[in-house]
Amino acid sequence: MFRALSYRNYRLFFTGQIISLVGTWMQSVAQAWLVYRLTGSSLLLGVVGFASQIPVFLLSPVGGVVADHFRRHRIVVTTQSSAMALAFVLAGITLFGRVRVWQIIVLAVLLGVVNAFDVPARQAFVVEMVAPVDLINAIALNSSMVNGARILGPAIAGVLVAAIGEGWCFFANAISYIAVIVCLLLMVLAPSERLREAASGLERIKEGFQFVWSTGPIRALLLLLGLVSLTGMPYTVLMPIFAGSVLHRGAQGLGWLMGASGIGALAGTLTLAARRGIRGLGRWVTYAAIGFGGSMIVFSFSRSFLLSVALLVPVGFSMMLQMASSNTLIQTMVPDVLRGRVMSFYSMMLMGMSPFGALIAGAVANRIGAPLTVTLGGTACLAGGLIFKWKWPGLRGEARELILAQGMLSGEPPDEVTGEGLQYGKAGK
Repeated sequence: MFRALSYRNYRLFFTGQIISLVGTWMQSVAQAWLVYRLTGSSLLLGVVGFASQIPVFLLSPVGGVVADHFRRHRIVVTTQSSAMALAFVLAGITLFGRVRVWQIIVLAVLLGVVNAFDVPARQAFVVEMVAPVDLINAIALNSSMVNGARILGPAIAGVLVAAIGEGWCFFANAISYIAVIVCLLLMVLAPSERLREAASGLERIKEGFQFVWSTGPIRALLLLLGLVSLTGMPYTVLMPIFAGSVLHRGAQGLGWLMGASGIGALAGTLTLAARRGIRGLGRWVTYAAIGFGGSMIVFSFSRSFLLSVALLVPVGFSMMLQMASSNTLIQTMVPDVLRGRVMSFYSMMLMGMSPFGALIAGAVANRIGAPLTVTLGGTACLAGGLIFKWKWPGLRGEARELILAQGMLSGEPPDEVTGEGLQYGKAGK
């Protein structure tokens, strides 16, 4: 389950990231609560969510080109340092009592710009730290540290916000970036060749888009991910409303709700980390999307705090299992020369669609309430999962050929992948 940690560079990456991500989740929860405390508006919660991630949608393709042209390690050091500076600014204006909603929105936009370059480079950088046979494990552990932090961060934030205010959560997040920057600088990496051809940035973006759109399995995975990000994942934006107005538990209740979702997500990624092969991952994506939609619908009807906490565990489990499994399948199918650009489209679908979803969810919740909004989102995810279940069997053969071409079998017996009767496809790939 933890074999990717045998690589020194990945160990350093993992250690620094998990410390930093605890701070990131603390800031995320504290920021949402601060906006809700200052305004009481579900619409403004949606606006802040939109502002933080719309740059990812608009600029990720540029970030993907940069990740394929320059050293990914250097890009990640730069983006993490920039995020640290923004966290210090937010902490300063909050602790000195100068914070206004418009300032939060501006800083959210700037952090979104940083993430548009950070996420494609960081996702593609994982391949440089481990051997291909351990790529699945590294991606799964990468997701597990996000969700381990997702358990600790909201829980700590809930206590700190109630005890000493949101500003100290922002300050703790700024300090946490030091750990990841130090770990990145301690890495020893082999020289790597990046793109040096004379093609323009626009032509490189177009090349990446053409590959994604013409490759059936990758296109299907990204479209499903985009649908879930647009209609399902904005439930997190509405959590302050559930904690405050629906379940009447305040900031600490918000920490418990987010932490429960994080526990489920961590369990999902550890389940994936325990796998040694990629057979059946397409089926996992299918049932994870269906499970996410169904569990969200049930959660939206709960008015019991303990029941709501319990229901968010399968919500988090299925959401992260779909995301991490999709990431794994895409990474095993894409050639390294296009990896940054393809992962930029992954970022667009995962993070870039969320701002539209957050804005829509905030506006809809303002009209019909947060519970019914989550019900509608869950229904859309459920329908998307069923459509993917119908389409995926026809794409297995192409997926198998792409994986063979990249040499990313991750320990799969060759005869099961290439044998007669498409045994690999029948197994659920």
